[in-house]
Amino acid sequence: MAVTYVLIGLTSAISLAALYVDQRILNTGMLIPYRVINQQSWYELLTAGFLHANFGHLAVNMFVLFFFGIVLEQNLGSAQFASLYISGLLVSSLPSMLNHREDPQFATLGASGGVESVLFGFIFLYPTESIYFILLPIPIPAWIFGLAFLAYSVYESKKGRGNINHEAHIAGAIWGVLYLLFFVPNSLDHILTVMGLL
Repeated sequence: MAVTYVLIGLTSAISLAALYVDQRILNTGMLIPYRVINQQSWYELLTAGFLHANFGHLAVNMFVLFFFGIVLEQNLGSAQFASLYISGLLVSSLPSMLNHREDPQFATLGASGGVESVLFGFIFLYPTESIYFILLPIPIPAWIFGLAFLAYSVYESKKGRGNINHEAHIAGAIWGVLYLLFFVPNSLDHILTVMGLL
């Protein structure tokens, strides 16, 4: 069975259990940097990625993971794909840990960091492929979408509005590219070939 399906099934099961069966799962597993530092609950860097704030949050992340994860897993292989995703969850937690370690009120959760690593891994390997929005069915080259997404995330992160952890999105996206460059053989040659530089 594809790792993508396993991750979607596991994340959905844990998130739904936390939302609708036992909220203690949510309270224990979400990432609270202050608690991690003071109680040494480092597991939160990982468990927060299997929890979501509501059903819509879960559905969007799993939708993106499904469509881009299947293709990327076929290309990288299951072991590399799983490593990319899990490391993406961990790396994307680092900005929150650094910036909110002294704030006992700050909490974050969601698979977005790992999902962004997968999405940007796809964009790196297939920069000229088209990405479509459901509400705006116009083909957008993947590399343009990636740049626009990062610009928007940086802008919103500086504004500090809402409950979306844009820092995790940015870190996850950057990690998706770095992971392929450092840990997947021939990735640099591949992108240079796609760009017509080799």
